[in-house]
Amino acid sequence: MRVAWKKPTKRQVQKFVLNSLIIVLGNAIAAMGAGFFIVPKDIGFVMGGTTGIGILVRNLLTQYATVSATVTDWIVEGVVWAGNIALFVVGVIFLGKKFAMGTLAGTLLYPGFLTLYNICNEAYSASSGGLSIGASLQDPFLSAVLGGALFGLGIGLVVRVGASTGGTDIPPMIFNKYFNLPVSTGLWICDGAIILLQFAAWPAVTLSEIAYGAIITVVTSLVIAKVSPIGMRRTQVKIISNHYLEIRDMILTKISRGVTLLYGQTGYLKEDCHMLLTIISHRQLVQLKSEVQKIDPEAFMTISIVSEVRGRGFHSDGVDFLMKEEPEEAAIALPKKGEGQDGED
Repeated sequence: MRVAWKKPTKRQVQKFVLNSLIIVLGNAIAAMGAGFFIVPKDIGFVMGGTTGIGILVRNLLTQYATVSATVTDWIVEGVVWAGNIALFVVGVIFLGKKFAMGTLAGTLLYPGFLTLYNICNEAYSASSGGLSIGASLQDPFLSAVLGGALFGLGIGLVVRVGASTGGTDIPPMIFNKYFNLPVSTGLWICDGAIILLQFAAWPAVTLSEIAYGAIITVVTSLVIAKVSPIGMRRTQVKIISNHYLEIRDMILTKISRGVTLLYGQTGYLKEDCHMLLTIISHRQLVQLKSEVQKIDPEAFMTISIVSEVRGRGFHSDGVDFLMKEEPEEAAIALPKKGEGQDGED
C-alpha cells in the first residue's frame, strides 16, 4: 500500500524546525561536556561511547608508540569521526532507512562540535599557561560531574525528540531488534566494556581516572533519565467518591484536565461505585488534592507516576523527517466533554 504524500503543513514545518534545533543544541551541549571537561589530556578522564574509544586509542599510542603531540591532540576527534560513520553504515544495514534519517544528524554533528571545541580549548590553553578549560577548575571531581551532566543533558535532549546521537547507541539498538535485549542494558554493557578496556593502556591510565570514568557514566545516565523521557512523566490519579459528579466538574473547570468515569463495585458490600481517572502534571497534584478534600473529605484517592502518556493533549512525537500526510483538522473527531485525557500544561 502506497502512502500518500503532500506538501507539509505549517504545523509540520514548525515542528520539524523546532526538533531540528533541539537536535543541534543537544549535540552541541553533549560535545561541550566531553570536549571541555573529559577529553583534554591534562584532565585524563575516560568515558564510554566512541569518545571513550578515541581516548583509549590515544592512551594506547601514548603508552606503546612514539607519536607527536599534534597527533595525540587530534586522535580522539579522528576516532569519533571514523567510529560514528562506520557505526552509522552498520545501523543502516541492520535497522533500515527510517533509522538513518533520525541518526544522520547526530552522527555528523557530535564529532563536528567536538572538533570545534578542541580548537577552542587549544586557543584557551595557549592564553592560560597551558591549562585546558576543564583543568582550570583545578578540581577533578567537579570536572567529572560537570562533564557528565552536560553530556547527559545533551544526549537527553536529542533522545527526547526521538532522534539519536549515533555512535555506540547503534549496537544496543541492533541487539534490541534481533535479540530483545533492552537498549538501556545494551548501553550500560557497551559503555562499561569501553571503560574497562582502558586498563589496556595501564599505566598511562590510572585506577583513579577509570573511577572518574565510572562517575561520569553514572552522572550521565541519571541526567539522561531525567531529561529524556519520551511523552514526559505525568501523575495519574484515581478517585472513588459518592460526590463523583462534583469532583468531575471541578477537574474539568478548575484543573482544566480531562477525566474518565469508570464504573465498579465495592469488594465487601458489592455496592456500585464510580471511579474518576485523570492524568495531570506534577504541579497540579497539590491543587487537585485540596479541591477533592473540600468536596469530599472521605474520598479515596490513589496517586501514581506514569512514565509516558500518549494521546490528545499529551504529545510524544519524534522528529518526522518524512512529514507524512496528516488528516485535515475538520476530519478529526473531538471527544465529548468529560471523555479522554486532554489539555496541555
